[in-house]
Amino acid sequence: MRIEQWQLDRVRVYEGNPRVISPAAIDKVGASLHTFGWRQPLVVDADGVLIVGHTRLAAARKLGLAEVPVHIAETLTPDQVRAYRLADNRTHDEATWDEELLIAELAKVKEADLVAVTGFDTAELDRYLAGLTTDKPTQGELGATENGFEYQERYAVIVECTDPGHQQQVFNELSAAGHKCRVVAV
Repeated sequence: MRIEQWQLDRVRVYEGNPRVISPAAIDKVGASLHTFGWRQPLVVDADGVLIVGHTRLAAARKLGLAEVPVHIAETLTPDQVRAYRLADNRTHDEATWDEELLIAELAKVKEADLVAVTGFDTAELDRYLAGLTTDKPTQGELGATENGFEYQERYAVIVECTDPGHQQQVFNELSAAGHKCRVVAV
């Protein structure tokens, strides 16, 4: 893979990018670029139109950078470019965190005084790192309340479905993805 240094204004944004980029995401990526430097090039097509890296490009502009690393994906067809652009933005949504390992990594990063550039919001960091300093049971463990009753922490997401068929579809998709699901009617 060949990577070139391009003037920032040479990279053309793909105007049809369906991914909405928040100012917070730009700030987080900017902090990462500032701290760690460039570790992933932008990917453009043969015409210089951005395929991958819209948030990095926006962060580079906000930081006032003059040049950016670019890889030209000249062997991809226009249809492959379109599919790659979507895949790059979608595939990370399939990943989840192993919270025990995440807490351990965040603790190490906190010791190195780099926790602020991990991309986690303060509220998220507080929630994860609170587990390091309390004796509260972790997710799924039994614990005793003040009145002696035992409880078990559970976390859930409610998906509002339009009808029973949609509910079945969502249940099947989530179950197939490995999520523990229950069907409820409210």
